[in-house]
Amino acid sequence: MKKAGLLSIPFAVTLLVVGVIAEAQEPKVPRIGVIFPAFSSVSAPFMAVFREGLHDLGYTEGKNIVIEDRYADGKEDRLPALAAELVHLKVDIIMVGGGNATLAAKNATKTVPIVMGTASDPVGTGLVASLARPGGNITGSTLINPDLSGKRLELLKETIPKLKHVAVLIHRDNPAATLMLKETETAAQSLGLQLQILEVRGSDDLENAFGVAKKDRSEAINVLSSGFFGVQREKIVELVTRTRLPAMYFDREFVDSGGLMSYGANLAELFRRAATYVDKILKGAKPNDLPVEQPTKFELIINLNAAKQIGLTIPPNVLARADKVIK
Repeated sequence: MKKAGLLSIPFAVTLLVVGVIAEAQEPKVPRIGVIFPAFSSVSAPFMAVFREGLHDLGYTEGKNIVIEDRYADGKEDRLPALAAELVHLKVDIIMVGGGNATLAAKNATKTVPIVMGTASDPVGTGLVASLARPGGNITGSTLINPDLSGKRLELLKETIPKLKHVAVLIHRDNPAATLMLKETETAAQSLGLQLQILEVRGSDDLENAFGVAKKDRSEAINVLSSGFFGVQREKIVELVTRTRLPAMYFDREFVDSGGLMSYGANLAELFRRAATYVDKILKGAKPNDLPVEQPTKFELIINLNAAKQIGLTIPPNVLARADKVIK
């Protein structure tokens, strides 16, 4: 009996070693964390193209990649907890939508690579050191929205040549808010426009802001870029429609929801590009070696139905420049 027992020990050790080797040889399935400040329903189009981008690069969810997606449901104070949760899950990469989500992820980890699907001005807001050499653990795409704020005001002026007074809707909790406002004010000076700044911090401020714009006889509204405004898109378009004022938006999703016009990058394409960053990092690239990309194409989208509702005629020269016209 003793001899049999002694013989079983080497056998057990052999089984243990074989098991450890087999486990070591099993490929590790990468886990990608995702954070959106909006509801899952609002973020669905962007999440879909991100998944498509990964699939086109050879990744199949549940087979050679796992996605842990989290949504703040419009409550940006939840972003730090969501970021901490993903770090605790030991995800390999975190993909984020928007500047505040990027900041939350940055504060949660200095080692897990972070890929920005979108961010208004990562350099100006201190998220990265520079676009060419981001440094740290963050890279991805920028909307360069501060630079676009002035261009949107120019397009409003071209659409309404007699325009003098413009209400500017700004979300003060957006890290890039000050930069965008400065650019807008500079453009307003050169265009001879007077601005009325409407600051909001939460959804409860929106109705009051639009009421003030109407009361003070603003002639148009310029909605500055903000993830929060994206979350409140339907409500904002409804309030603008109620004021019967022409409005310029930063994202075509507003126009698809009934808004008048928008000028900006195609956000869906930026999230598709985020998949390429994830792929490069999974293959060994370091975030600080991957330059932050700027969009190369900007879209002017015009909704003629919305124009008709407020009795506005879009000038032919503006229509000719539109990338898409909704009739």
